[in-house]
Amino acid sequence: MKYQDLFDGLTSRGISPSEILDGSRLDEELTRDEALTGERVRPIALVSPRTSDDVVRIVQFAQENTIAITARGSGTGMCGGCVASSDSIILSFSKMNEIVEIDTENQTATVQPGVTLHQLDEALEPFGLVYPIFPGELSASIGGNVATNAGGMRAIKYGVTRNQVLGLEVVLANGTKLKTGGKFVKCSSGYDLTQLIIGSEGTLGLVTEIIVKLYPRPKFTATVLAPFETLDQITNAVPKIVSSGADPLILEYIDAIAIVATTQNVGLDLGIAQEIQDKALAYLLIVIEGDNESRIDEDIEGLAALVDELGAMDIYILPPSTSAKLIDAREKAFWVAKAHGANDILDIVVPRSKLPEYMNSVSSIAQATQSWIAGCGHVGDGNVHLSIFQNDSDRLHQAMEQVLSCGIALGGAVSAEHGIGREKRAYFLELEDPNKIELMRSIKTAFDPKGLLNPGAIF
Repeated sequence: MKYQDLFDGLTSRGISPSEILDGSRLDEELTRDEALTGERVRPIALVSPRTSDDVVRIVQFAQENTIAITARGSGTGMCGGCVASSDSIILSFSKMNEIVEIDTENQTATVQPGVTLHQLDEALEPFGLVYPIFPGELSASIGGNVATNAGGMRAIKYGVTRNQVLGLEVVLANGTKLKTGGKFVKCSSGYDLTQLIIGSEGTLGLVTEIIVKLYPRPKFTATVLAPFETLDQITNAVPKIVSSGADPLILEYIDAIAIVATTQNVGLDLGIAQEIQDKALAYLLIVIEGDNESRIDEDIEGLAALVDELGAMDIYILPPSTSAKLIDAREKAFWVAKAHGANDILDIVVPRSKLPEYMNSVSSIAQATQSWIAGCGHVGDGNVHLSIFQNDSDRLHQAMEQVLSCGIALGGAVSAEHGIGREKRAYFLELEDPNKIELMRSIKTAFDPKGLLNPGAIF
């Protein structure tokens, strides 16, 4: 379909002309997300609905005319999940960005999908509440987080997006609008459609409203940074820290190369002695939180003593300003890897107990494929972020395939929080259990018989 025909069809159904943009005139950034691979594609049009009823009308028009729809939030994804085909519509939720309700009694917020994490956090602060999902980019939209089941550094304590979403409003492929879940924390009434839609990357329905859990906002945090001579020491220390009762908010590992690059990127001097820097292979970053400052001080001292017993070369209890800068630097690790020429980035997850074995295998794969693989990750929940530097396409594919298949063999999965999208699809389909793929395809067909919702993502 040509743009003018699409424009005429949508405006005749009540979609405002100002909400429809010609795909050939889109800014370059709207033709891609943050994936390091993949082509930039211009759709027929970008349509920006303001209400769920607008979404219904757009979907109905698309179904009648067999036009594909790809939903888009802030475009901060890293797997090509919001990149449309040239014969499709991008449905942008940028104008559906209203915080519908903050319910302090039930400790929930109801938001439209275009609301950003930063926007919600600012709105919650006066109430002393927090939505705890911080996947590293506060400009990310909550709708996009739902699409990919985003996680982040705080997942070890609070879990990922699916642990925080109580209910959804969804427009299905046939234009039907329905609600799933609600302001309650348990339900045994049939299939859990909320959880099925979370992480489905816009392939099952278009989320137009989201109910999320809220928590009291802790007043104090404290941070320990500990360098280790080997990665084995770190990965072996993690289960002991988790089982100690410390209940960390953040438990991250950052390899020596990554910590130098990320801290230099933000101009941060951690005051680590040069002889320590020369010997340390990786660092463990631990943050705890609470409402009692003296209790926090006691807990962080106990945690520092435990880390020392577990083989740390030194212990750094960071002041709040330094801690905030380091966490910010860690969250920007992707941009540092991108600036240094990374060819691809993985977010594989393995059982926490398998991390020592897995990371040793990654080191062997890097050597065998003559690749440079640098990493940092949410070591507390087994989610490892690996930046792969390999300019030869065949060797890059070999390294990617081996790194992923090794993780899956240890009981892991291709993606922990970025999703599959288009850029990890081939690896996902090759390495995942074919019976599971077939079942997923059946679910997709049940929700979207014509295959018009984000075609090319996942399948």
